[in-house]
Amino acid sequence: MRLHTRDVRQDVRELGALLGDVLEAQTSTASFETVEELRQAAISYRKGESGSRERLYDVVGDLEPERESVVARAFTTYFELINLAEERERVRVIREASQEGTLEDGILDTLDALDDEEVDEELLGRVLEDVLIEPTFTAHPTEARRKTVKSKLRSIANRLETLDERRLTDLEHDQEWRHVVAEVTSLWQTSQVRDRRPEPTDEARNVQWYLENTLFDVVGEVYEELEEELRAEYPGLDVPKLFEFRSWAGSDRDGNPFVTPEVTEDTLERQRSVALEKYSDSLKRLSGVLSQDATRIDPGHELERSLKADREHLPVVAEEADERYPNEPYRQKLKLMRERLRRAEDVRPNGYADASELMADLEVVDASLRRTGAEQVADVYVEPLMRQVDTFGFTLASLDLRDHQENHTEAVHEALAHEGLDYYGSSEQERVELLTDAILQEEPVVDLEDPGDVSETAERVLRRFRKLGEWQREYGVGAIDTYCISMTEEPSHVLEVLFLADQAGVVSLPDHCGIDVVPLLETESALNGARRIMGTLFENEAYGTALAARNDVQEIMLGYSDSNKENGFLAANWDLYKNQRRLADICDDFDVTMRLFHGRGGSISRGGGPMNEAMLALPNETVTGQIKFTEQGEAIAEKYANPRIAERNLEQMLNAQIRARLQAIRTPEEEVPDRWVDAMDTMAAAARAEYRDLLESDGFVSYFEQATPITVIEELNLGSRPASRSDERSVEDLRAIPWVFSWTQSRCILPGWYSLAAGVNAFLEDGGDMDDLREMYDEWAFFRSTFDNAAMALARTDLEIATEYANLADEELREEFFTRLTEEYEDAADLMLDISERSSLLKREWLEESLRRRNPYVDPLNLLQTHLLSQTHRTDEEERTLRLTVKGIAAGMKNTG
Repeated sequence: MRLHTRDVRQDVRELGALLGDVLEAQTSTASFETVEELRQAAISYRKGESGSRERLYDVVGDLEPERESVVARAFTTYFELINLAEERERVRVIREASQEGTLEDGILDTLDALDDEEVDEELLGRVLEDVLIEPTFTAHPTEARRKTVKSKLRSIANRLETLDERRLTDLEHDQEWRHVVAEVTSLWQTSQVRDRRPEPTDEARNVQWYLENTLFDVVGEVYEELEEELRAEYPGLDVPKLFEFRSWAGSDRDGNPFVTPEVTEDTLERQRSVALEKYSDSLKRLSGVLSQDATRIDPGHELERSLKADREHLPVVAEEADERYPNEPYRQKLKLMRERLRRAEDVRPNGYADASELMADLEVVDASLRRTGAEQVADVYVEPLMRQVDTFGFTLASLDLRDHQENHTEAVHEALAHEGLDYYGSSEQERVELLTDAILQEEPVVDLEDPGDVSETAERVLRRFRKLGEWQREYGVGAIDTYCISMTEEPSHVLEVLFLADQAGVVSLPDHCGIDVVPLLETESALNGARRIMGTLFENEAYGTALAARNDVQEIMLGYSDSNKENGFLAANWDLYKNQRRLADICDDFDVTMRLFHGRGGSISRGGGPMNEAMLALPNETVTGQIKFTEQGEAIAEKYANPRIAERNLEQMLNAQIRARLQAIRTPEEEVPDRWVDAMDTMAAAARAEYRDLLESDGFVSYFEQATPITVIEELNLGSRPASRSDERSVEDLRAIPWVFSWTQSRCILPGWYSLAAGVNAFLEDGGDMDDLREMYDEWAFFRSTFDNAAMALARTDLEIATEYANLADEELREEFFTRLTEEYEDAADLMLDISERSSLLKREWLEESLRRRNPYVDPLNLLQTHLLSQTHRTDEEERTLRLTVKGIAAGMKNTG
């Protein structure tokens, strides 16, 4: 059976031709011919038909400002459209492989793996009970596109889906294509560059869109497929909750003063309203299905008792339901349920207090249908809704609070100083003792409502904790129950948050602790001091009691971004691996269940890469079943904008986590040969030294400023959070996202591979053998995943284009640093091919094809960008064009930071 009528080449060809027509119609034939000349010259050079880029340089150099803008817009729009074509191809591959039963890493593949491992029902039940996957959406500013642009692109994508998957008459086809033409025309006339920074509420709404429009429906489909496949082999197995979605958008305050309590409250309110509306719509649709006549079936006593209770609480609505649906008990019940949903967020009584009450009613309906022999109706219509309620509750996505530890310390100091206590003057041990006694004391120590004369920073923190208690009372504890502490270095940094939550009434020991306090370990010192930090906390009376109230589950966040920026790619990955094992040992020693929270970014250097492969590469000791990880920036759109791709991502993550947890149960401690550990220690130490030497070399920061568009990126309206932590100009001060974004733009993706060669060469010079590295690559998932990710960053690097950026720097700086980068790159690429025994850096053919398709079109944007960067004075129009080239290159590279 033929599932599709198109292919990626047709999509690319027709969208490209359409863009050309729109460009010519909206500008001029001369503009169209200029873009075509650049395109053809770039393709000719990439194919080897032209010996140089001289023609490209000539055309770019002769462009007038207005024509520069047209060129930047043309290539940027091209990439936006080509990204849709490639998304459509991903969907084709998924659907065709699913039809043929060859879809790897999906639900069927999971079942095959369980069969191969001879897993019985009891063991699988244990595995599933342990598994909880928590994607956590952040508002980190790595999404370069405007919301308006994304909306138009999604409309085009939907039209392409119709053209590809439906059998259309010629007239219907032409009508659909006319809509595509109209949308592309509108897209051309729409500004690509934001006039203002998005506000935190904009970012929260962006995350909400994916939850509401994609994931809400997709989750039920994943469960349905899993249960269907399990039913034959494991008929007695009940599938528990496996997914939960969380968000930082609207609640992450680290470095972002614009995320106020009002923003958080607005986010909580809006997400609850969306969830309730989605459930109400579902119940309305369900009412259209459950039209059973009570004179023909016996719905059972439970449904009758439930209806009776509703009639007592909502007599007027019950009377309306009886009149409208005589002898139709399910419809009567559903009408009453919808009324209780409406009252869940207003002042009228008898609304649902929380999602558990809605779930209880759905369970009654589900059981009643099964009692009457309508199992299929329950499976198809009620079960997916129950899964949605179980997953999204009344919160849609639970919010995590986050702030920098320095702010908590300042707030605690000032609040205690008002009570005559000197917190700043105390040692770490004294701080721990003071906070412990204060938490265990029944009476509050400080008055959060009237803390005295405190600084603006302290007031923000104290007000946040005051509001936290209100939010939990209004929206439920589960709506906002995690507090993450950036740059945690000491046990007191964790106890400070527990103390403030206790003073706010969010914690009342020993019976209640309303938050998980999550240390974010991201520096080398914090990671290496993990036993001291966590061991002190686990032995602490107050913290241990709070932990017991949270079922002895300790969430610990690992920071990939700053760790990489501090230590370099190879050393950071090895530190993270070792310290994950160390944290697992610590938690095991204290009989605490660990939930690792991986602060991963979209780019390789910030912990990106295929999530399912990353899950399988984690040390067995760390795989407790519960896993949490950040999803951010353009990676959210790439993974979750299209329902089929979103479903595929969830299935791959579920496949990986089930297999990883099964492996961890059977082999609790990963068997890694000492010689492999020694090899990595040698490589990581040398790689760190080389990386730090680069960053600390005189003139490197100046080279970075001159040879990348960092100054442009800092002015882009990507997100609500500032690009730097302060006004200082240093790599340490710069946030990880613009650091990576800048190198990506210049096609020299240094953060993803620099010092890899230095590390490997140190091992070889120390007596190591290439065969040892090949063995590690073949047999050790961590090593293979790390080096494959580095290979991806190497493949995306283009030193010819990077040379254009290096030429912007002072000659002395260019000779010193670009020569160094080039040598390290070439050495790393050669070593990577030798270790993997591949002829190409990339192991995925589709990615190679994508890069070949994109490179000729990215080149003109890079050359235009360097041309504009080289000018000491730019007009306002040229400044806008320069910012647009950043957007276009990001779209072409499919990556920012």
